[in-house]
Amino acid sequence: MTEVVSIKYRNRGKSYFFDPAGMTLKAGDQVVVETSKGLELGTVVKGNHEIEDEQVVAPLRPVARVATENDLRVADICRKREREAYVIGRQKIEAHGLDMKLVDVECSFEGNKIIFFFSSDGRVDFRGLVKDLAGVFRTRIELRQIGVRDEARMLGGLGMCGRPFCCGTFMDEFKPVSTKMAKVQALSLNPAKISGCCGRLMCCLRYEQPAYEELVKNVPKNGAFVETPDGYGNVNQVNILRQTVRVKLDGEGDDAYRQYDVEDVAAVPGGRPRDGSQPPHVLVLKPKKAPEPEPEPDGWEMPEMLVTAPDEEAPKPAPVVTPAPVAEDGQRRNDRRRQGQRRQGQNRERRGPRKADAPLAQEQREQSQKARSKNYYSRRRPHNRRPKSEGGGKPSAE
Repeated sequence: MTEVVSIKYRNRGKSYFFDPAGMTLKAGDQVVVETSKGLELGTVVKGNHEIEDEQVVAPLRPVARVATENDLRVADICRKREREAYVIGRQKIEAHGLDMKLVDVECSFEGNKIIFFFSSDGRVDFRGLVKDLAGVFRTRIELRQIGVRDEARMLGGLGMCGRPFCCGTFMDEFKPVSTKMAKVQALSLNPAKISGCCGRLMCCLRYEQPAYEELVKNVPKNGAFVETPDGYGNVNQVNILRQTVRVKLDGEGDDAYRQYDVEDVAAVPGGRPRDGSQPPHVLVLKPKKAPEPEPEPDGWEMPEMLVTAPDEEAPKPAPVVTPAPVAEDGQRRNDRRRQGQRRQGQNRERRGPRKADAPLAQEQREQSQKARSKNYYSRRRPHNRRPKSEGGGKPSAE
């Protein structure tokens, strides 16, 4: 066993093992380590721990020291220089007219080298660009072409799950991902749904692949000829996670679909017999175990039941008051009309006989009624009017 510490540069990418050199470090500490490229500032991901000797990649370089205030100040100067170099680098790329995208810039801790990371669809001749950048910064310039996955790791972002990219947080290296994994997991083969922001297949397809491979072993394929407790049929739909299948039974009509557990169906080897003979019997039903009752927690006691003595009368429930139904608008209007008629009759009985019953009032009422009828017919029937020559029509102003 070898004691090591895990350290990352810039808190991204792969973590590397270093010799703690007798120091006790914890996660989050800033340290200066010796690398093949010189001194570098890194962050401790995992403190002192032991690993197998086979996992150590020789030579195991030591940790130089814990980062001091002067080291952190130098690191801040390098970050500012990187931002300036990024702006100048983009201007130089546009001036040379190169088909390349500048992704990131890194300045070494010792300040003797600047690395420009870029992405491009093909090969780029950047010899003239290197000369111009070397003339500006007066140091060693290195240009590295990276892929789209490394670009997503450096830039960072949020995936469709709403969490930061796996490649930029905890993934140490990229592992191959194929379309077969999406088929096994019964996902849509639409590239827009199974691809990440980098344009490649999502790395998370690989996480659940071992579990799906284990579940697929017990499930018959879609369209397989199987035997069920109700007869033979073909599998119409498969649910891998729930371990269920939907089978279309033979001789039960076009819409005879039934759902079974995987344990209740068995695939017939060779499929459906072509000569029309009876298929072999391959289904062996296993007795299902009854679910075990859940154990009662310790210290649990049966609550005492409230029992009323026989000579005591049980309290009567309170009467339930049912609100009167709300009448409709029409019914309310009729009720108001009847109430008004009833009130008028009561007032009439209180006043006694009306004065209109006198002969004079009766005669006046008849005359007014005749006058109203005459005006009505003269207004509604113009052909009954006399012509103006006979004195009909409206009187003149004379």
